[in-house]
Amino acid sequence: MGDVTVLIVDDESRMRKLIKDFLAQKGYGILEASDGEEALHVFEENQNKINLILLDVMMPKLDGWSVLRQIRQNSKVPIIMLTARGEEQDELFGFELGVDEYISKPFSPKILVARVEAILKRTNPEAKKIKDYGGIVIDPEGRTVTVDGKEIELSLREYELLKYLVDNENIALSRDKILNNVWNYDYYGDSRTIDSHIKKIRHKLGKKGKYIETIRGIGYKFEVK
Repeated sequence: MGDVTVLIVDDESRMRKLIKDFLAQKGYGILEASDGEEALHVFEENQNKINLILLDVMMPKLDGWSVLRQIRQNSKVPIIMLTARGEEQDELFGFELGVDEYISKPFSPKILVARVEAILKRTNPEAKKIKDYGGIVIDPEGRTVTVDGKEIELSLREYELLKYLVDNENIALSRDKILNNVWNYDYYGDSRTIDSHIKKIRHKLGKKGKYIETIRGIGYKFEVK
């Protein structure tokens, strides 16, 4: 998902960092702005690569509503409004202006990430396309994997692990990072479980199993050779 970029707009640096850390764990590219005017500038400079905006309402210089209005004049980029207000009237106002989602503070970062992923799946057709990685073909909608035209059977965890590796192709991933993203933060097991899953996946991929490279002292990397 390194080709998906999210613009985080919030005047609180701690809030931006919290959101950034969770989204970066999922492989998203991140841009930031600390006020409404900066948000419009960053958006104008990067409009072609921004896939979603997380936009705070209460900000200096220009509030979120003003930023939303200006962006909606020429862009349909998905926008999630972040606000301390939770009144129904405010939410309805946001939807009338073209908000895709509305999340009130305080919120769970995991829920925010889930909302982001759900919106991107609806609005980013590229994410739904079947992709070929050197003969390994993954269909994200059908959750199927074929190797040289033959479908292989993977458990749900094996599929998610393989998908995470290919989504981060050519990037060395630590075992801790893999655990946090595939097994999520609620998992407290041993990182050796990754090694056993990798061994099974390599076996099922046959000759293509060599694409999953062991990085000594770090973890694993998927690279088509």
